[in-house]
Amino acid sequence: MSGPGRPAETAPDVAVPAAVPATSSAGRRVLVRRIAADRLGVLRAWPMRRRGPLVDAAVVLLYLAAAGYVTSGLWLHRDRMTYASNDMMLFEWMLARAARAVTHLENPFYSTALNAPDGINLMANTSVLGLGVPLTPVTLLFGSQASYLLALVLSLAGTATAWYLFLSRRIVGSRLGAAVAGLFCGFAPGMISQATGHLHMIAQFLVPAILAVVFDPRTDRVVRRGVLLGVLVGYQVFLGEEVLAFLVLACGLFTVGYAVSAPRTARRLAPAFLGRLGVGTAVGVVLLAYPLWFQFLGPGHYRGLPFDPKAYPLDLASFTAASRQSITGHDSVPGLLSPNLTEENSFFGLALIVLCAVVAIWQFRRPLVRALVLCVLVFAALSFGEDLRLGGEVLDLPGPYRLVSALPLIDLAVPARFSLICVPALAMLLALSFDEVFRRTAGGGAADTGTADTGAVPEAGAGVAGARVPVRLLWTGAVLAVLLPVAPTPLHTRPVWPVPDFVASGEWRSYVPPGRTLVAVPPTRGSEATAGMFWSARTGLAFTTPGGYFIGPTGPDDPQARWGAPDRPTAVLLDRVAATGEVPPIGEVERRQAVEDLRHWRAAIVVQGGLHRGVPVRETLDQLLGPGRDISGAWVWDVRALVG
Repeated sequence: MSGPGRPAETAPDVAVPAAVPATSSAGRRVLVRRIAADRLGVLRAWPMRRRGPLVDAAVVLLYLAAAGYVTSGLWLHRDRMTYASNDMMLFEWMLARAARAVTHLENPFYSTALNAPDGINLMANTSVLGLGVPLTPVTLLFGSQASYLLALVLSLAGTATAWYLFLSRRIVGSRLGAAVAGLFCGFAPGMISQATGHLHMIAQFLVPAILAVVFDPRTDRVVRRGVLLGVLVGYQVFLGEEVLAFLVLACGLFTVGYAVSAPRTARRLAPAFLGRLGVGTAVGVVLLAYPLWFQFLGPGHYRGLPFDPKAYPLDLASFTAASRQSITGHDSVPGLLSPNLTEENSFFGLALIVLCAVVAIWQFRRPLVRALVLCVLVFAALSFGEDLRLGGEVLDLPGPYRLVSALPLIDLAVPARFSLICVPALAMLLALSFDEVFRRTAGGGAADTGTADTGAVPEAGAGVAGARVPVRLLWTGAVLAVLLPVAPTPLHTRPVWPVPDFVASGEWRSYVPPGRTLVAVPPTRGSEATAGMFWSARTGLAFTTPGGYFIGPTGPDDPQARWGAPDRPTAVLLDRVAATGEVPPIGEVERRQAVEDLRHWRAAIVVQGGLHRGVPVRETLDQLLGPGRDISGAWVWDVRALVG
C-alpha cells in the first residue's frame, strides 16, 4: 500500500550533499538514489551502508525467533493443538493432500480421500497449495504436524520479512523503522489471532511484493512488470484468495486517496500503472482460468457460504482493548468484543492508536500518509458490521458496512477481518515516523529543520553528534513502549486425542480392502467429527474416510454451501450421542438405516478412538452393529459381512 509522490507536489528539487560534489561518481549515485526515493514521497537522507546485509540477516533471525516463540507450545508439546483444533486439522490434511498430489501425480484441486464417496473440491476450500507443494519434502519426511508448524513459522516470519524488505527498500531509509514495522505486520494481535487456526490468512508474504510491482514508480518495462504481477497474483490465489480480495480492495481505495491528494503525480504515473494492471490481469486470467473454473463449476462446487458473514463484526472497544493472546490480555473482555478467539483482528491498544494519530497529523502533508489514513478509517469502520457495538452492547446506530454489504467481494467477507488491512497501514505510519525522526536528527538534532524542509543531506559531521542520540533513543523507546503491551504470547493450546495405534501402525490395512473406507465415529458431524480427517492427515492420507471438516454443497441438486458432508441418519444419531451422552432406544429401523448408511460410505470397518463421551457412543454402536473389539487402543467394528 505504498505509493509514489513527494510530501508535497511543489517540493523543491533534490539537493546533493555539499560533501559530495555532484560531478563525482559518488555524487551522481547519491543524486540518482535520492531522486528515485523522492518519487515515492520519502527522502532517504543517507546512503545504504556496507553492513546492510548483516542488518537484514539479524532482522530475519529476530522474526524467526519471534515465530518460534509464538509457536513454542506446539513444538514442545506435540500432543496438543491450537484452540481452533478443527482448523488445524483441516490445514494439516490439506498439507498432507498436497504432498500426495505431488508424489502420486493426482489432481491437486479435487480429492476422494475425504467425504467418501463424493469427495471434496479443494479449490473451493482453503487448500493452501502454495504452501503444501513446496513443503512436500517436509510432509513426507516428518509428517503433516511438522509441516503445519513449519508453515506457521514461515508465514509469520515470512510476512514480517517481506514487509521489512519492502519498507526498507521502497519507503523509508531507516532500517530500524522498517524492522519495527515489519515486526508489527507479522505479529500484530490480528495476525496472532488468525494464526490460531487460519493458515491462509497469515500467509501474506507475497502481499508486499505485489504492492511493490503495482505501485512501482518507474514507468519503463511495463510488460515485464505486468507479467511479474500476474504470476505473483496467481501464486497468491494458492495461498489465500481472501487475502488477495482484501488486497484488491485496499489497493483500490489507496489509489483513489493518493490520486486525490497528488493528482499531477497520479496523472504522470497512470499510463504505466494501468498498463501493468492490464498485463497482470491478462496473465492472471491465463494462469488461473482452469483452477477458477474448477472452483466455481467443477465437482463439489457450491454457492454462497455456510454461515452469515454479517454475524462476525468487531466491537468499537476492541480497537483499544488487549487481545487474549497478548502479554497484557486476558480471557474475559475480548470475548465480548470479537466473534471468537480467531477473529481478534484489531485490539491495537489505545496507546498505539494515539501514537499513530499523532504521526498521521504530523505527516499529513504527504499524499502517502493521507491515503494510508483513508484506508485505516474506512476499513476500521467496515469491521464494525451492520450495527455498531460498544462493550458488547448493540447500539442504535447503523454501521457503514450496511452501505456496501451487497457489493461483490465485500458480500462474502467477514467484517471483522477488514481491520487486518489496518495492520500494515499503521505499520507504515510507524516506519515513516522513524524515518522522519532519524532524518531530522541526522545532522545533530531536531533543530536542524532547514535541512529537513529542503530535503538536502547535511554534511558529514555537521551539528553536535551527542544531540541526535537522545532524540532517536527517546522516539525508539516510545514506539517500543507502545508496542510492548500488544506483544504476543505463545499460542493457546489444548490436548488432543491421539491417533489410535490401530490406525497409526497400519494395522487397519488387514481389514480394509481396496475401494472400501474406514469410518471414524462420529463420522460426519459435530465438534468431534474431525477424527477421520485428523487420522488421515497424520497417516499421509493412507485410507479413505467419509465426512470431514470442509465446505461443500448441501446435496447433489442443491449447491448452497454447508459445513461438511450431507447428513446421513446414522451420523446424526451418533453425533447426538457424542454431544449428549444419552443412548437412545435402538430398534430394527435404526439397524437397517445404519447398514444403508454404511453401504453408502462403502465402509469396511468402523473405528472409535478417544471421545469425551466414548462409552455411550460405543454402547450405541454395539446395538447397531453388534459387539465391537478393542484392538490396539481403538474400538473396531468389522462390518464387511454386514454391508456385503
